[in-house]
Amino acid sequence: MLYFWLARPTWRSIALGTVLVIPGLLIRALASGHVRKNEALATSGPYAYTRNPLYLGSLLMGLGFAAAARSWWVGVALVVMFFAIYLPVIRDEEAFLREKFPEFEEYMRRVPRMLPRLARTADSEEPAGFSLELYLQHREWNALLGVLGMILGLVVKITLFRA
Repeated sequence: MLYFWLARPTWRSIALGTVLVIPGLLIRALASGHVRKNEALATSGPYAYTRNPLYLGSLLMGLGFAAAARSWWVGVALVVMFFAIYLPVIRDEEAFLREKFPEFEEYMRRVPRMLPRLARTADSEEPAGFSLELYLQHREWNALLGVLGMILGLVVKITLFRA
């Protein structure tokens, strides 16, 4: 509710925000179709370019919704929340993966933590195919529903609550 209260969207800001939200949503969808949580180290698909594609996708979506809101407060809150929430979670996950998968150390040396490299290295393994079953199992479609709900909320604000 605070987001919508602080938001000052325009049709142009929603369009600009959507340009960032859609790639974030796609990155998250692709990542969820490649990860087998606690079973195998994910190194294919988007995981061949960044160790944290789910968080990268969330960051892009957050930046997109900050742009769509046209509010500095929303942007500042996004940055604070990212550093306060995601960085400790990433560190904890890396400690877990280091302990569970011995090959994680080598993977860490080859693949950046967040910002993706643009090309796969020669020693990257062949990408495993995207699994719709994993995508559905991880319920990543909820992100799509959330995005649609947020955009609808911004459209409602423009059309019904324009001051």
